[in-house]
Amino acid sequence: MSGTVNPNNPNNPNNPNNVVWLGSPAFPVAAKEAVADSRLRANLRKATGTIRDKRLAVSAELDDWEQLRTAAAAIKRATLRHLDQHLLRLEASVTAAGGIVHWAADAAEANRIVTDLIQATGESEVVKVKSMATQEIGLNDALAGAGIRAYETDLAELIVQLGDDRPSHILVPAIHKGRAEIREIFQDAMGRWGKPAPDDLTDEPDDLAEAARLHLRERFLRAKVAVSGANFAAADTGTVVIVESEGNGRMCLTLPETLITVMGIEKVLPSFADLEVFLQLLPRSSTGERMNPYTSMWTGPTEDDGPRAFHLVLLDNGRTATLKDTVGRQTLGCIRCSACLNVCPVYERTGGHAYGSVYPGPIGAVLTPQLVGVEQAATLPYASTLCGACYDACPVKIDIPEVLVHLRARTVDVKRRGPVPTPEALMMKAAGAILSSPRRLGMAQRAAVLGGRLLARRGILRRLPGPLARWSDTRDTPAPPRETFRAWWRHERSPR
Repeated sequence: MSGTVNPNNPNNPNNPNNVVWLGSPAFPVAAKEAVADSRLRANLRKATGTIRDKRLAVSAELDDWEQLRTAAAAIKRATLRHLDQHLLRLEASVTAAGGIVHWAADAAEANRIVTDLIQATGESEVVKVKSMATQEIGLNDALAGAGIRAYETDLAELIVQLGDDRPSHILVPAIHKGRAEIREIFQDAMGRWGKPAPDDLTDEPDDLAEAARLHLRERFLRAKVAVSGANFAAADTGTVVIVESEGNGRMCLTLPETLITVMGIEKVLPSFADLEVFLQLLPRSSTGERMNPYTSMWTGPTEDDGPRAFHLVLLDNGRTATLKDTVGRQTLGCIRCSACLNVCPVYERTGGHAYGSVYPGPIGAVLTPQLVGVEQAATLPYASTLCGACYDACPVKIDIPEVLVHLRARTVDVKRRGPVPTPEALMMKAAGAILSSPRRLGMAQRAAVLGGRLLARRGILRRLPGPLARWSDTRDTPAPPRETFRAWWRHERSPR
């Protein structure tokens, strides 16, 4: 995210919940532009299709896959019901293990805590493990403002950072880029951030990965401070867990002297034993692997083994407010696997940037409006066909279609409270007036028949008037019949 111009940065008073909102156009506008990009669509189709097929194959290997999903959903629901108790237990466990816990109500407070901790070490550089939470709060930009440079070490995040781009996928942030584009980014930008790319770099995956490895090696060896997110944290032991596929996370979590973890409060689990369920579901749902190549767990600092100081920043940033919504709160059970993105027909055609949020796809369409308020993300609940594929794929059984419909109702309620009635509200009011009176309904039907004759061509209405034109522009609208049911009844069944 470093270098991204963000008009809704966490310190902006017009962003009341202090959540990074990237300032993209509304989803329909951004999606229209994205759909026109044939190369983007090709990249997305190939990548999501590959991950989707792998997930289906490895999940089918487990006879108890559905039971695991049910168990994970039950654990998440129970945890959210008593979230305050589990967080206090987590704080006590981390503190007993030698770590230090910080509480952050919003993005501004979290950024201030992390910045102060880094400045206290005297360092001006940090290495980072891939983290949605730090993207959410705009940490890289906040650190840059304080003169601290953050280096992303996840390969996809590195690509995004070097390209001065934005992530477009939860699991694969650079999914919108092809190999040739990545090679150009490495050749153009690596030298400005550290070790340059080889002059003879090709776009073969092995060569690109080796260039990234060599570029990052010096960062790992000299870094004194690391910043990470967290996949899970066990309240009973204070153990924090990160799963990843490349090994960059393991380097960040073991080599620096100070480790700062920023974790959303919903990531806590009641017990270490609960990991048995989630560590089977997460890798299969995200990368289509039976287990993650690297699963790192730590319980506070350990002398002569890993960081000497560990700080855990527990981030609220709208999550407590989301808990109040009895329907929407289930989105806090998300384990960030991205399975819903890989099966979504809308995401596959538009990509993640169209959502204008660090959380794209179906889960972003329900999570972002709750964190920032539906007023700031009113179009996102409509970024779905409601086909239900996301619910079928979700390893913790979040009913995303249910939440989408729920949030659509909330956006309508918000619009009704505005000073100027929306066209939709006016149309509904007019429909109510017509349908409540048999006489007015009859007049409207006769007018529709007359208007239909004028607008129809071969039985199809060419274009409806006013705001209804957007409907007829994308659908075949049959012309009204020449005779209404009322008229037919009057001359066929009425007493003569």
